[in-house]
Amino acid sequence: MKYLTSFSFAAAVLMPVLVFAGPYDGVYKQTAHSECALVGVDGGSLKIEEVVFHGVEMECRMTNPVDINDMNATIYQMECSGAGQTWTERSILMKDAETDGIIMVWNGYAFRYDRCEEGEY
Repeated sequence: MKYLTSFSFAAAVLMPVLVFAGPYDGVYKQTAHSECALVGVDGGSLKIEEVVFHGVEMECRMTNPVDINDMNATIYQMECSGAGQTWTERSILMKDAETDGIIMVWNGYAFRYDRCEEGEY
């Protein structure tokens, strides 16, 4: 019993360290002719990896996910930093119904990003 208790404690301590791929993980083109190998710069690509959105010279930790009923979409609290500033906004991410990309909605703005192919980055 003591072994089980020690194991349970160790598992509880280590569990937050485990990071799982999110449903939107990938590298996405900012425009049709973006360079997929260049992440986070103008003319390059955007990346979502392990609940972090890497945009142009900024990144956002994607927290508090809420699934939107009857849609393949999730609302996230975006805790962002870049250019010496920090801010928090809400964003909706959803799978693009026509391609392998995503649609990202910020307050008043919607963006459609095509996924970069595996060998492009």
